[in-house]
Amino acid sequence: MQEEVKKILQYLWEDINREWLQDTPKRVEKAYAKLFEWYNQKVEDVMTVFENESKWIDQIVWLNDIEFYSFCEHHMLPFFWKATVYYIPGKKICGISKLARIVNIYARRLQNQERLTKQIADALEKYLKPKAIAVILEWKHFCMIARWVEKQNSIMKTSDLRWVFRKDWKARQELFNLINK
Repeated sequence: MQEEVKKILQYLWEDINREWLQDTPKRVEKAYAKLFEWYNQKVEDVMTVFENESKWIDQIVWLNDIEFYSFCEHHMLPFFWKATVYYIPGKKICGISKLARIVNIYARRLQNQERLTKQIADALEKYLKPKAIAVILEWKHFCMIARWVEKQNSIMKTSDLRWVFRKDWKARQELFNLINK
């Protein structure tokens, strides 16, 4: 990878022998290893589920403002901001840190926002089998900020609503009331 970084620097008309750039290829390789370290993680490696002690629970559980970053697969530029995950438990629940870990597992790779939203919801469905799922992601794309359109304040949002949140009007309204607070 270091040789490829040198080629990029030369493409940018940089002198790769310049003092401040000599260790750049090594630093970029180390940075990419850290940025994409979740590629090797699987949800089953981090997911711990528990039996829902109160089988009749019908309350919404959620974790909001889960900070994340990812990289656009089209330009390899970052996008970042926050995710909120909602679910109504079925027979299984999980620790709250697991919700953040699921976001990281799928975010820390080359992505697009629609797929990332769906992958998080799919993991919740597979491991928790909840009565309802809602995944809402909000992000700023560096593609939009720094490239041709240069829109500094544009925010992309995606959502994936499943089961009760999609079919039951009252549950959906309660969800939207929570989202809009």
